[in-house]
Amino acid sequence: MSIEQRTADLGSTTEDEPRAAAPGAPIVVDGLTVTGRVADAARALADEPTLQQTLDRVVELAVSMVDGCESAGISLISRGRIDSPAVSDPLVARGDELQYELGEGPCLDAIRQSPLVESGDIEADVRWPRWAPQVADELGVRSMLCVQLYTSETAHGALNMYATTRNAFGPDDHHLASTFAAVAAAAISAARTEEQLQSAVQTRTLIGQAQGMLMERFSLSASRAFAVLSRVSQDSNVKLVDVAREIVETRRVPGIDRPDAPTSGS
Repeated sequence: MSIEQRTADLGSTTEDEPRAAAPGAPIVVDGLTVTGRVADAARALADEPTLQQTLDRVVELAVSMVDGCESAGISLISRGRIDSPAVSDPLVARGDELQYELGEGPCLDAIRQSPLVESGDIEADVRWPRWAPQVADELGVRSMLCVQLYTSETAHGALNMYATTRNAFGPDDHHLASTFAAVAAAAISAARTEEQLQSAVQTRTLIGQAQGMLMERFSLSASRAFAVLSRVSQDSNVKLVDVAREIVETRRVPGIDRPDAPTSGS
C-alpha cells in the first residue's frame, strides 16, 4: 500500500473499520496525502496556547497519525537534564524512565546520535542489553520507533513511539514520523519562545510595580527604588522577581517591614 493511501486512512485498523482517533486529535478528511496530513497537524499545533499543551498535542497526534503506534511520549534534554514532559500513558512514562535510569535505549540513541532509531523486536535487540529485556518483560513492549526532535541550540529531544506487537513500524511510518517530527520540533520551539517572552513581560511588569510602590512609599527615584530591590534580593538570596512579587502581593518590603506590621492600606 502506498504512503498516500495509508495516510488517507491513518486512523484505521482495517480498510473498512476506522480506529477511534486519540482525544483532541484534529478531524481528518479521507484522501489527504502525507503533506496534507502533516499540514493538518501543523495547524492543530499552532492553535495550542501553551508549551505544555503543545507537547501534549504532539503526543496525541503521533498516536493517531502513525500506523502501529499504540503509545507515545516526548523526551527533552536541556542543560544536561532529561525528562519526559508529555506521555500518552503510564507505559511510556515507565519505558522512558527505565532508559534514563539505565543510560541506554532507543530514545537516548535518537537524542544523542541518530535522526531515527527503530527496533522491530525489542526482546532480541542486542543494542540495549539491560533496557530491552526489562521493558519487554515488564511492559510487553515489542517495537519502538524514535525520531530526533531538534528544538534549539541548547534543547533537543526525541519523539518516542511504542507498540506491543513485533515489526509494528515500516518504511512508510519512518517517513511520516520523520516529517511530523520536524513540524513538531518547530511548534515546540515556537511555543517555548512564546512562553519565555510572556514570562519576561510578566517579570518586567512585577518589577515595575514593586519599583513604583517603593518610589511612592519612600519618595525614591526610579534608580534608587531599583537599587533597593536589588539589595534586598542580594541580602536575602532571593530572585529579584520573587522579591518584587512579595512586595506587590503583601505590600511589605522583605528585610525592612516586620511581618506583623500593618500595610499601607490598613
